[in-house]
Amino acid sequence: MVGTSLRYSKTDNVPSNSTAQLPSRPQSNPIPSFWTSQPQPLDDHRSTPTLPPSASIVIIGGGFSGIATAYHLLNTPNPPSIVLLEARKICSGATAMYGLSAAAELASFEAVNVYAVKELVEKEGLREECEFQVTRAVDVYLDEAHARQTEEAYRELMGCGGVDMRDIAFVSRKDAEKVSGVKGAHCAFSFTAAHLWPLKFIHGLLRQLLTKGPNVQANTPVTSISPAPDAHGNWTVHTPRGSISTPKVIYATNAYTCALLPSYARAITPIRGFCSHIAAPRGSPAPHLVNTYARSYDYLIPRTDGSIVVGGARQRFWHAPEHWFGTVRDDKVIDEAVSYFDGYMQRHFRGWEDSGAKTENVWTGILGYSADYMPHVGCVPGKPGQFVIAAFNGHGMPQILLSTKGLAKMVGKGVPFEETGMPRIFKTTKERIDRKDSPLEESFR
Repeated sequence: MVGTSLRYSKTDNVPSNSTAQLPSRPQSNPIPSFWTSQPQPLDDHRSTPTLPPSASIVIIGGGFSGIATAYHLLNTPNPPSIVLLEARKICSGATAMYGLSAAAELASFEAVNVYAVKELVEKEGLREECEFQVTRAVDVYLDEAHARQTEEAYRELMGCGGVDMRDIAFVSRKDAEKVSGVKGAHCAFSFTAAHLWPLKFIHGLLRQLLTKGPNVQANTPVTSISPAPDAHGNWTVHTPRGSISTPKVIYATNAYTCALLPSYARAITPIRGFCSHIAAPRGSPAPHLVNTYARSYDYLIPRTDGSIVVGGARQRFWHAPEHWFGTVRDDKVIDEAVSYFDGYMQRHFRGWEDSGAKTENVWTGILGYSADYMPHVGCVPGKPGQFVIAAFNGHGMPQILLSTKGLAKMVGKGVPFEETGMPRIFKTTKERIDRKDSPLEESFR
């Protein structure tokens, strides 16, 4: 989990109305994660001692979305001047409702994104540095009713003729446990996926990017943006270190978008997640995992050293929304999540019973979730020259790179959203922002 975090709000309880509390700024003392444990040379990078007074584009957020958007904008003829502002260290943060055609569109987009990341990693020579691996993802279903519903949806997609299903392998209950290695599996799906070290990937990308001239300012939180543009159509971006005038602002702000765009207070909610690093002692009989996994509400990423990164633990705390919904506290973990990961591999994976695997680290991070579980990308309604790319619902790695490529076309060339190649359900609209219902909130009631 590399999730953007926010300062703990006045209370840590779910508000009766999601707009009642607005998240504050990123706090300075988040719990270190396995991914961020190694300092990076560009952690605190500042291109210049002071902020420039103006820029063609200001990007708020120094994570994957912000840096990838800058990358696409600067790899064009006559690139614009860009200032990228990050509140903390660079990359210091925590990535069935729409019908078959939209589901097919999203699946195709994510499949292509895998190869887009592969191409970028190879082009920039980052494969070894960020430990990029193409593999298979295995989604395992443990609940019988859920497995049955999912299989029915799969059969329906197979029959509709509008989805390329050649890369998807389905395993029925008879063989699901043996093929997946997950105890109690009722069915499983596998498909091409990839995994990497997110922090090293983003820092490697930024290192290449700096040769093209962006002004990057770490540890520079944005406090506000002028409520309206000036007579020249420029917005003023305010920070404790000074202000910048710009005709275009990009909010790559994920969970804390509504701290700067209050209209998104109900549309995007900070959600607290938990993650762990589990390792077996040297000489352990534990089988080496080559696939990534999703089981129930957990996900697993194998490491080349045989250790496993496991995120989730939702079963332990989802019943208590005060632990995760609308909270921005990432400076401590909760006991329910920590204990969940103890003995995890032994309980759930075949061949790990006598592995001696132990939890070495547990951390927490804040993710940006949307009310309808889809990202918000595109023009901010009612604010000409402002754009947003946020709320990837903890699922950003399969979606962000091509989303930033599409957004860069909108910002740099004025391309309409519909011509960017992004799934239509990603488009941020006034209707989505103002919707009264929230499938996210309904999921824990």
